[in-house]
Amino acid sequence: MNYQYRIFESASALPTDWDQVAAQSIFLQSTYLRVLENSAPGNITCQFIGIYQANELIATAMLQHLDLGKLASFGNRDHGALTLLRNFLFKRYSSKLAIIGNNMLTGQHAISFSPSANKPEILAGLKTFVTELTPTPHLNIFKDFEAIDRPLFDQAAFQKSLQFSSQPNMFIDLRPEWTKETDYVQALTKKYRDQYKRARKKAIGIEKRQLTLDEIDQLENEIYTLYRHVADHAPFNTFFLTKNHFYSLKKELGDSFRFFAYFESGELIGFNTLIHHDEILETYFLGYDEKIQKEKMLYLNMLYDMLGCSIHNGFKRINFGRTAMEIKSSIGAKPEQLFGWMQHKNTMVNRNLGFIFNLLEPKAKWIERNPFKS
Repeated sequence: MNYQYRIFESASALPTDWDQVAAQSIFLQSTYLRVLENSAPGNITCQFIGIYQANELIATAMLQHLDLGKLASFGNRDHGALTLLRNFLFKRYSSKLAIIGNNMLTGQHAISFSPSANKPEILAGLKTFVTELTPTPHLNIFKDFEAIDRPLFDQAAFQKSLQFSSQPNMFIDLRPEWTKETDYVQALTKKYRDQYKRARKKAIGIEKRQLTLDEIDQLENEIYTLYRHVADHAPFNTFFLTKNHFYSLKKELGDSFRFFAYFESGELIGFNTLIHHDEILETYFLGYDEKIQKEKMLYLNMLYDMLGCSIHNGFKRINFGRTAMEIKSSIGAKPEQLFGWMQHKNTMVNRNLGFIFNLLEPKAKWIERNPFKS
């Protein structure tokens, strides 16, 4: 093998050229890695892998060790037999995961290559690396690669791995002629312009403002309550953020991290967060009071606010992540399929991994909308 793989346990130990090689993703650069070091979920341990050719750093990668056994529950929304079976099987047979990628994000934030890197060979070496970890994880996973990357995995190292795909990532490519929010609104059909007007009318009286580092610190308990309300009602969760996570993000990322809070009569009723990623605006975690959310169409208003923010600041794309595909589609988001590869340490389980995955992760049913004029 032409490459050496070196583990870094701390962001402070990273080599000086790390960020230059990791330039592909802000989520592989030292500022964000410090956030994980200071405020990763309690069941996630992060390690940072430097891949060297001779003494030259030519690729950087994220390795996350995920322990599902540390979670009291995976979310409280669904209680059917299939959910109970899934929870049992995960805790009993797949509680220890080794993930090349970031389980907290959607997208290819697993590895960044320098131009001279041999991508297939490096990925094969990473596969060997995670397979030989001790203690051996139940599952090793390479997460969220784009369709263009699939040929890189068409090699012997991944022959026993299951290629899988779950819910798509939702994104909007912003049109050059949209210089203000009203330009976007005028591009909608009447049905969806009416939806926009109805949502904006519902939100009259709600104050929205961007919070500073000190304000995030002062409102930490209220923020976490709203976050947990949304997280606990998700159909499936593999982690929960720590209380200080948003504070740590703002402290490390500064103006590249935006925290927008929504108030009614002085009380915090919701929030959403955004991260600047070159010309992409990445939507991050959010929270809200469910009763007010329904009454004020708060989630839909947040989506429109994210659009307005991206247009105002000249971004070219918004990455909305997974979940809530239909409502995101109603504002113009399009699905983009991402792919992963997983292998179970138990040979018998691994042979049947495709069947098990399809049983426990059925395809989401939703209707794709097209809100724009022809």
